[in-house]
Amino acid sequence: MNNIPNDLLYTKDHEWVRLTDDVATVGITDHAQQSLGDVTFVELPQPDDSFSQGDTFGVVESVKAASDLLIPLSGEIMEINEELEEAPELVNDDPYGRAWMIKIKVEDASQAETLLNSEDYGKIL
Repeated sequence: MNNIPNDLLYTKDHEWVRLTDDVATVGITDHAQQSLGDVTFVELPQPDDSFSQGDTFGVVESVKAASDLLIPLSGEIMEINEELEEAPELVNDDPYGRAWMIKIKVEDASQAETLLNSEDYGKIL
């Protein structure tokens, strides 16, 4: 059974978003980390990089595959989780907590309306 917290928003590409005012914290879902298997490397952008919704912002590599990370909301990277450089396995251990990947200063909050709630995300799995 997939762990799908109710307080987050989701993309069809298996990223999760925690929106607090105009800051979005982003990571990959429990389903995504299970599909990837043991995560061995996470490549993240630099703070101050800007992206448009749907752009590739990084890569997660595992023993099985490499997968692009797609940014769920347009904006500027405020912070990256540097802990993942040394400990990529956190993505497997705690996908919704310590393994957050980026924090974005959101450009257009109305884009959040294109994201899925936990119930709708559960239906696509």
